[in-house]
Amino acid sequence: MSKTKYESPLTSRYGNSKIVGLFSPAKKFSTWRELWLNLAIAEKELGIAGITDESIEEMKAHLELTPEDFKAAEEEEEKRRHDVMAHVHAFGLVAPKAAGIIHLGATSCYVTDNGDLIILKQGLNLLLEKLAVVISRFSNFAKKYKDLPTLGFTHFQPAQLTTVGKRATLWIQELLWDLRNLTRTRDDLGLRGVKGTTGTQASFLALFEGDHDKVEALDKRVTELSGFSEAYPVTGQTYSRKIDVDILNAISSFGSTAHKIATDLRLLANLKEVEEPFEKDQIGSSAMAYKRNPMRCERVCSLSRHLMVLAQDALMTNSVQWFERTLDDRISLPEAFMTADIVLTLLQNISEGFVVYPKVIERHIAQELPFMATENIIMAMVKKGGDRQQCHEEIRILSHEAAKQVKQEGKENDLIDRIKKTEYFKPIYDEVIKLINIFMNFKFFLK
Repeated sequence: MSKTKYESPLTSRYGNSKIVGLFSPAKKFSTWRELWLNLAIAEKELGIAGITDESIEEMKAHLELTPEDFKAAEEEEEKRRHDVMAHVHAFGLVAPKAAGIIHLGATSCYVTDNGDLIILKQGLNLLLEKLAVVISRFSNFAKKYKDLPTLGFTHFQPAQLTTVGKRATLWIQELLWDLRNLTRTRDDLGLRGVKGTTGTQASFLALFEGDHDKVEALDKRVTELSGFSEAYPVTGQTYSRKIDVDILNAISSFGSTAHKIATDLRLLANLKEVEEPFEKDQIGSSAMAYKRNPMRCERVCSLSRHLMVLAQDALMTNSVQWFERTLDDRISLPEAFMTADIVLTLLQNISEGFVVYPKVIERHIAQELPFMATENIIMAMVKKGGDRQQCHEEIRILSHEAAKQVKQEGKENDLIDRIKKTEYFKPIYDEVIKLINIFMNFKFFLK
């Protein structure tokens, strides 16, 4: 790690070796070589002269670039100002018997765009693997605490009871939708295939002397060799950047899920009901020794915000692709994959070390029980012949009076006593205590 140059924390601090390696120059250029090999194999199978078994074997033996290969390519690119031709040259140096047939009939986007699609597909596979693990960990947590009642919140105000496990299923459901979206995106990915400078196959048609069937066979064979079931039927010079929109939309959508989960956990940490793991010797603040900051969840939120906005970049890039293509860099793609990978790692770490405080949860429930019993008090009054709307208004007034006493005077919640002293509720005086006692059995609420 350089101490004198800026480096993105996505790679220098947080980066996972697999996902960072996937977008590395070594992976990029070795994928180009694989694509040149696939093209040569398919062209040889379809009868193109000059492609020998020896040339194929030489290409196979040099798919991984050495430091010398990189140096040769860099020197050639400095001279030619063209990265693809520089790497054609470097590949030819180590595979001299293939030097004359490398890139035969192809355009630069044959390797650049097909290479990107191969890497993007592999990246989606890596994200899907990690997402499945995260879902499994959250599911274990939900099962463990499926029967532990907790105070539910709407508008972050006390509502009715749920359970700690049930709340976790809200997170899991969205993660499952993300799994579905990312799976669909991966499965829908095609290869750019064997197409020329503007997306036609004119160069290959000339190579095969007007034989359309062989050109189609070439496209199909290269697609298969590259690990895809199909190629896009039409492209410009590049594959449509709408594909990038689909990919980044799916990844950004996961970002919104992760942000919601981490935000919920940060709020629960403030309530002291549920916390992320906190190491024995971890320090929360340099000044306030007692602090237990939810720094993992905070990190998830900050990274997820970055992840969510990257979808906008793909939309804008796609919108300015004039005709067959415009040269627009797409740094948002590797950033999105690396960011999502880091977020998944954090979520797994958090979900494997949740700390739950049942006694705190129980105390919070007890403080709000009188309010939660009001709906059943209203129904009991209606059964005695009362008017539902009038009863609701009486409860509203008494609830606000009780809440004022709690908030402004720091006293206990005396709503039930107020109800018992109100003439309107006389028909159910004998039932009020019974209703409250029923609600003290929290599980009654959850049936």
